[in-house]
Amino acid sequence: MAYVIKRYSNRKLYDTQESRYVTLEEIEEMVRAGKEISVVDAASGEDLTAVTLTQIILENQRSHRSGLPTAFLHQLIKHGEAWQEFVQRSMKSSLEGVVSNQREMERVFQEWASRAGWGMIPGAARADTKRDGEPDADRLREEVTSLRERLRSLEERLEKRKSQAK
Repeated sequence: MAYVIKRYSNRKLYDTQESRYVTLEEIEEMVRAGKEISVVDAASGEDLTAVTLTQIILENQRSHRSGLPTAFLHQLIKHGEAWQEFVQRSMKSSLEGVVSNQREMERVFQEWASRAGWGMIPGAARADTKRDGEPDADRLREEVTSLRERLRSLEERLEKRKSQAK
């Protein structure tokens, strides 16, 4: 279910589920955490999601100063909607490819882990599934920490067996 954010004429953004005003940065965090958002004009009900997400991207570009090449942006404006549609289709296709490759990598890793006798790695089979409210990065850090501890434990067991065999 999408989080509905209402945008008022004074440009304030209101999260209807949390009953509070939010900033563009908070909306960015929500998206990064995997939440689906929908931004609508409070008065007319017009969908402003694409405009708001574009604004977030542009704000990030401005602060990092290493944004899209100026020549590319000139071409995008110069060639109008046809070029923009092409770029949108290309980006969508590229993102779908990245997601597909990530899922395939997770599947292969899970098979490898299973063959190595590790059994089911928590979260590896469904890394695209997020726990409620927990950012992806935190979950991944927990998994890495857990895997490191397990690896240390296995290394210790291996060393003990090596020393017992001597």
